[in-house]
Amino acid sequence: MRASDSLESLVVVGNGMVGLRFVERLLSSEAAARFAITVFGDEPRPAYDRVHLTSYLEGKTADELLLRSQSWYDDNSVDLRLNTPVTELDRQKREIQTADGQRLGYDYLVLATGSAAFVPEIDGIDTDGVFVYRTIEDLDAIAAYADDCATAAVIGGGLLGLEAAKAVLELNLETTVVEFAPRLMPRQLDEVGASMLLRSIQKMGITVLTSRATSAIIGQDRVDGLLFNDNRRLDADMVVISAGIRPRDEFARAAGIEVDERGGVLVDDQLRSSDPRIFAIGEVARHRGTIYGLVGPGYEMAEVAANAIGGGDKAYIGTELSTKLKLLGVDVASFGDTVGEGPGVRSVTFHDEVGRLYKRLNVSRDGKRLLGGILVGDVSDFTVLAQLYSQGARLPQKPSELLLGGGKGGGVGVMDLPNDAQICSCENVTKGQLCQAIAEHGLKTVDDIKAQTGAASGCGGCVPAVTDVLRASLRDCGDDIVEHICEHVPMSRRDLFDVMRVKQLHSFQDIAAHCGTSPAGCELCKPVVASVLASLYGELAFVHGELQDTNDRFMANIQRGGTYSVVPRIPGGEITPERLIALGEIAKDHGLYTKITGAQRIDMFGAPVEQLPTIWERLVGHGFESGHAYGKAVRTVKSCVGSTWCRFGVGDAIGMAIRVENRYKGIRTPHKTKSAVSGCMRECAEAQTKDWGIIASEKGWNLYVCGNGGTRPRHADLLATDLGDDELITLCDRFLMYYIMTADKLQRTSVWLEKMDGGIERLRQVIVENSLGICDELETQMQALVGSYKCEWRELVNNPDKRRLFSHFASDQSGDPDIRFVPERSQKRPSQAPDAAAKAKDILPGGWTKVAKTSEVPADRGVAVSLGGRQIALFNFASMDSWYACDNRCPHQNENVLSRGIIGVASDGSPKLACAMHKRQFSLCTGICHQGDVDPINIYPVRVEGDEVYVNSAPSG
Repeated sequence: MRASDSLESLVVVGNGMVGLRFVERLLSSEAAARFAITVFGDEPRPAYDRVHLTSYLEGKTADELLLRSQSWYDDNSVDLRLNTPVTELDRQKREIQTADGQRLGYDYLVLATGSAAFVPEIDGIDTDGVFVYRTIEDLDAIAAYADDCATAAVIGGGLLGLEAAKAVLELNLETTVVEFAPRLMPRQLDEVGASMLLRSIQKMGITVLTSRATSAIIGQDRVDGLLFNDNRRLDADMVVISAGIRPRDEFARAAGIEVDERGGVLVDDQLRSSDPRIFAIGEVARHRGTIYGLVGPGYEMAEVAANAIGGGDKAYIGTELSTKLKLLGVDVASFGDTVGEGPGVRSVTFHDEVGRLYKRLNVSRDGKRLLGGILVGDVSDFTVLAQLYSQGARLPQKPSELLLGGGKGGGVGVMDLPNDAQICSCENVTKGQLCQAIAEHGLKTVDDIKAQTGAASGCGGCVPAVTDVLRASLRDCGDDIVEHICEHVPMSRRDLFDVMRVKQLHSFQDIAAHCGTSPAGCELCKPVVASVLASLYGELAFVHGELQDTNDRFMANIQRGGTYSVVPRIPGGEITPERLIALGEIAKDHGLYTKITGAQRIDMFGAPVEQLPTIWERLVGHGFESGHAYGKAVRTVKSCVGSTWCRFGVGDAIGMAIRVENRYKGIRTPHKTKSAVSGCMRECAEAQTKDWGIIASEKGWNLYVCGNGGTRPRHADLLATDLGDDELITLCDRFLMYYIMTADKLQRTSVWLEKMDGGIERLRQVIVENSLGICDELETQMQALVGSYKCEWRELVNNPDKRRLFSHFASDQSGDPDIRFVPERSQKRPSQAPDAAAKAKDILPGGWTKVAKTSEVPADRGVAVSLGGRQIALFNFASMDSWYACDNRCPHQNENVLSRGIIGVASDGSPKLACAMHKRQFSLCTGICHQGDVDPINIYPVRVEGDEVYVNSAPSG
């Protein structure tokens, strides 16, 4: 059967990253209207991000890894059939058959079946406790089995093997990597680079065995270990095989399609197989003798195949194999000829044992062409260097100067590349296309570039290069590079900090008067000003509640359903049984969902806004303080057990973590900041992924700065070594205060350092060597902040006037009646109320209704009121001497939270509202969403008579 009599049937077998990219590219073409598209996937969920699979064991959910939701396929009329392996192909009938007996005809068939893990044929391979590492289901099985294990062996020391090692390490298993070759990553690294990677991995507590061939897996009912061909043995409770990939070409082979003897469907430059109706892309395709095991080439194939099926003539000529990734916290990149042993090759190397950096460039004998390279520890110049290589560009300077890079006095900049140099490999965007888009469309920000070109919207690895192109293009056009906070505060955060400090400005009105702009402000400048006020004067969050986002205003994190999560501070993760019991009792009494966070704290979810003060009062009574999980502030200091308990510990990690956290708790910073203390170089607290991390050595403490996890992980840089306790605290004081003074708005410490001229060397000169002579001032300012600390929860519960502001409705404490909960693993989670969402669209009969007293609505803030059974958000816009009302339910996520948003004025002077949940902006005059992707809200007329506020239930306009 055909999918449709009027449309051509296009069947895609495989719903991985490459298969999805093919469908996306076809849907965006003019040819899309010709096809009925059916996609078959083996797995139980839509395509997900397999590149970042290890993040699943770090806490990311399967849904968070999804690249597209089921609704996306439905909205685009793509018939997605999950859990449905295709098993047979009849080329004569042009028909496929699935494992469950479904049959479907095709006009075109695209094979995106990818690859399976290569499993060597060794004795004992089927023993219980042997796993492969490819899918979320594999990780679920590994994690479940790991509960009964203490040790694990990973067979394979390449890219996949090291990713698998990271995964089992996350499960707290003693991990050994077994590699057949004499070094790790033999295809990407030379001996020196592999040795540096090896030492970094060993410091994390992972054992690496090279030049080992596994001859058998030992064990009867379950795995006991590995036996090598030299009769040596390795004990292990679990074995994970990640030794390579095998193209999944089995049913193509059975159907008589030409397949290479080494595996892989043979394809031409338009990705056609030997059957012109059948295409193959990704890891199942062998093009010009090569199978690519990376997602980038697969994306290029997907684009070419979509073009060819649509009637185009694009050709795929292959992809230069280059890699840039983070392996177990170590940045590694390579491209081109990494060995450089030919007669016409010369090498330039830089090797820094202390800083754990290694760079090698292989160049032509005349020094004019770059032939390949290896980067370990610092890959910031990868984009430029890889393009110089792939373009065959003539080197503009001495090859040795290329190794300096990164703004440290040498190197080639991204603007030195030719216009056809590829900047974004995910979306195949060149430098010339970026420059053209910036000029023609007046792009001013990286977000503008993402929306217009797609560049930097994928893996994010090209963001620094895209930013450099943007800045250089704006300069060339004579445009100013705007670093203003917004039109109301036309200066950078650093300038704002200096102005407020010198002129002693203490309110937003003072700022507006100094800048000559509207005192109404907006959702961009208000929180920044509030943060600087706190950093300068140690002011509490609720002092300037009208300036704060909902998290800081209500001193808790807003979550689904408009409820909040409460995170008490637990310094260093150390807590007594009595306090654990107290937390359990409070959570149970208030019906809160509880979870232990990755930062060694206990998060309690589901608190309605009106219950927050009562919950805090009980927590304060048991000696708890605010954990500042809601603020752009110093949040938490994670620790291992250090020398207190651990047999490897050389320093008191718990004691130092408690000291550090109690010193800096709650100090406001440009972005949220976290720290960690590890008691030895095994690094169990992951200090090198934090904004500042501390690791014990035999001689004292080593201080690392400007690392972070998240979407753009960055390994922290070593700032100073062998520090005494007090010396360490002094450097931490200086580092944090210098960051607070000089960082841009919402700038992570990692980005702050990347943008700093001179990088870590410059930072070391300023805060260790005191090159600017400001260290005394930094220490004095930090001590003032430390001395001004007060627990915001304690101050709030003892302040009746401020406590009254914690309510959903203006006139009572009844709470939001539309909040619904559903069971979730013996606890509960919020569920949206679709009936209330539908009700928000009903038009009420007109008529004025008294809804509140003026005293019940704080200046420049909002509250919810009830109007004819509907929730209305009512705003006292005191700085504009006006009142506004709108639906309280945000149409973006159907939550009753608009009354808690920030009000301000748009660039044209009209009033606007930023939703508390996701910052969607709505006009308070028209109700239209400024982003254009959300339904408008109803706006209601308001009038004030004396101290009474009236709202007309008939929407205006």
